[in-house]
Amino acid sequence: MRRNKDETPAVRVYTVCDESKYLIVRNVPALGCGDELRKLFGGYGEIDEFVPLDDEDCEPYTDVYWIKFHQVHNARFAKRKLDESIFIGNRIQVSYAPQYESLDDTKEKLEGRRKEVVARLTPGRSKGPYVSSAGSTPSHNNFVPQPLNIQQSDPRETQRQHTVHSRNLPSMVSSNQDYFPVESMNQTVRLVREKLNKIESDVDALKAGSSKRPRNDNRRRI
Repeated sequence: MRRNKDETPAVRVYTVCDESKYLIVRNVPALGCGDELRKLFGGYGEIDEFVPLDDEDCEPYTDVYWIKFHQVHNARFAKRKLDESIFIGNRIQVSYAPQYESLDDTKEKLEGRRKEVVARLTPGRSKGPYVSSAGSTPSHNNFVPQPLNIQQSDPRETQRQHTVHSRNLPSMVSSNQDYFPVESMNQTVRLVREKLNKIESDVDALKAGSSKRPRNDNRRRI
């Protein structure tokens, strides 16, 4: 669609149906600069056709060009970078032209877009345009699972190691033995041991007192 130079540029969202490998470039200065324009757009991808549209309505002293890229993503990149850019003093206007697509072009565009979406949603795949080839496509049917190298331990060996480890442990620790090389820590251990011994003696005293015969209370109740 034609744009009014006096209006503020608006933001438009394009879908895959609006995008195309065909581009229309308007507001190109009518100075015979077609070669320079083709060189500019050729930096963004391979161009199959580049034709000036003489019958297209345009502003005075300007030309309109029709460009066909080899890949859709090249045309998308060129439009994003060159639309509303300055070319020989004029602000060129780049727009998609899906009306020039054939049925095969539309099928190729939709299939390529589907593969790009699948590649982005599938983890482990590299980003970028999808490139299909007969020998590079992985097949799930050719996948051969590799055996896992897991060594199972012998239960007799495990039991023997447990027995040896149990023999190395002391069966009884002396109450006067120091556990730690730091004196403050050993002092804390002795303090805790004394409190435990006191608690144990109090429990024994309570058990001994409870074994005595209870006294009979013969006092008269009111």
